[in-house]
Amino acid sequence: MSRGRTIFGVFVAFALALAGLQARDVSRQQADSFAKKVAIIAQRGGASAPRASAARRTVLSESEVNSWFTYRAQEHIPKGVTEPKVTIIGNGRVMGLATVDLDVVSKQRASGSTFDIWNLVGGRVPVTVTGVLDAKGGRGRFDLQSATLGGVPVPKMVLQELVSYYSRTPENPEGVRIDTPFALPANIQQIDVAPGQAVVVQ
Repeated sequence: MSRGRTIFGVFVAFALALAGLQARDVSRQQADSFAKKVAIIAQRGGASAPRASAARRTVLSESEVNSWFTYRAQEHIPKGVTEPKVTIIGNGRVMGLATVDLDVVSKQRASGSTFDIWNLVGGRVPVTVTGVLDAKGGRGRFDLQSATLGGVPVPKMVLQELVSYYSRTPENPEGVRIDTPFALPANIQQIDVAPGQAVVVQ
């Protein structure tokens, strides 16, 4: 899995689950800053030398993450997902917004039943997600609190269908499960989610 896809998976699919941000907070400079910090995190994680006794912390701001999505993430974001944006609330809680193309998903998932939601949805719609990231001891877990599709609340299974479809890879054809614990990459020990920022601890 590429470094960009790993970071996208960790900070989006599991945690920084996308929400609105003012355009004035987004810049190429902050996108570059985020990319440099990610490179440092990856370098530290791959270092063969013994770890220092003191924890190494890297602060990733909400604006840096959103700037990276705007200017540098296009090749890492699944086709059909656009305009991802992040709000980091704090105390582990995150929320967000992305525009998702439902046509490809509904064509594949619709059962033909009159009451099947996939027979009723289509087009490009905003998907919002709110949840809590618990990331410590080298492991992470995302606890979904709510999700909406075009402003309408939807059950977890609907969001799971979307996540599964857009996170599929040849190595993982079933895609990502929202509530499955996962190993943090790059020897990350924990991620502290504070208002407006995520602190990566290695």
